[in-house]
Amino acid sequence: MLLWSLLVIFAPVSGKSDWLTLRAPSAVFEGDRVEVTCQKKKDWWTVKTVAHYKDGDQIQLSDKVLDLSIRRAVLSDSGNYSCVVAATLGLFPRKETSGSVMITVQELFLRPVLTVSPFRPTEGSPVTLTCETRLSPQRSSAQLRFCFFRDGRALGSCWSRSPELRLPAMWAEDSGSYWCKAETVTPSVTKQSPQSQIHVRRVPVSNVSLEMRAPHGQVIEGGTLVLLCSVAEGTGDITFSWHREATGTSVGRKTQCSRVAELQVAAVQEHDTGGYYCRADNGLGPTQSKVLSVLVKMPASRPVLTIRAPRAPAMEGDVVELRCEAQRGSPPILYRFYHEDNALGNSSDPFGGEASFNLSVTAEHSGNYSCEADNGLGAQRSEVVPLRISGGRSAANTLR
Repeated sequence: MLLWSLLVIFAPVSGKSDWLTLRAPSAVFEGDRVEVTCQKKKDWWTVKTVAHYKDGDQIQLSDKVLDLSIRRAVLSDSGNYSCVVAATLGLFPRKETSGSVMITVQELFLRPVLTVSPFRPTEGSPVTLTCETRLSPQRSSAQLRFCFFRDGRALGSCWSRSPELRLPAMWAEDSGSYWCKAETVTPSVTKQSPQSQIHVRRVPVSNVSLEMRAPHGQVIEGGTLVLLCSVAEGTGDITFSWHREATGTSVGRKTQCSRVAELQVAAVQEHDTGGYYCRADNGLGPTQSKVLSVLVKMPASRPVLTIRAPRAPAMEGDVVELRCEAQRGSPPILYRFYHEDNALGNSSDPFGGEASFNLSVTAEHSGNYSCEADNGLGAQRSEVVPLRISGGRSAANTLR
């Protein structure tokens, strides 16, 4: 009878009982270290093997190790856990299974979402990237840091405590796939946002205008003419070109990332007078300015003075004609006449050309004569021409 009782007590047992207890934390978050402990209540039994199970699948088998350690919990570690212990007492084996414990790994913070402001950026404008997420209220003290990426490359210095990254200006070539990562400082839990496609819009050029810059507002032959072509709107690289209205031929071309470009025409000549216009194109279609009229002014050339008298030599009382002519020069030209260095008078020609001055001479009018041509671009004095007056009938100076 005693032997039968011992056989009943020490016979192998399989099933769930109070002999084993499985202990686990009541609240588990991503990144936590989790210790699942299989505790036996009767210490006189010798443990041979311990097997840990999750959702019915064996995940660990060891000799005498009662603890299951999860170094860094992830969401997939959630499940029903249990353990099975094989033990002996002398020659008598025993095998028991603990009750199951449900472990639910909670999100420490939500998967981040990348937002872009403005949603459809234009070239040259600033853009703010925000990595949006939210910590669990139970772990609101956890610290996060953020990193932003474009096409596989980190932007800026990468990890920062700020969830925002401000880009001062974006261009068409900055278009691409963007995403962000959020990470706890400790323990390390990293999550990546879905990728977002950012397309930076190029603004077409508009309101093209052409203006001229010259010293004192006048284009003088031999000087430099500056033609400024500008656009009110337009982004990216803009190609500017300048054209002659009469022929449509290009006189200059530049491509630059700017809304203003200038063309310098050095040593302009009279034949550069005419209409000009410019075009601007950033790849979305050219736009043309209005025509600008450019007048190249020529300084008066050194004039030539000729003296015409009714006889040689002239006699007192004769009427002498002084004629001053500048071969070149933009009109109007003002001509001044001189006897020695004394001004006799002046005459203006609205068409440039020449001007004359009539003088009734006396003996006192003998001497050297000269004239001056002035169209506001610098006066030019002729060479001196001598005039000799012979004695004869007297006459008064007459200006006709």
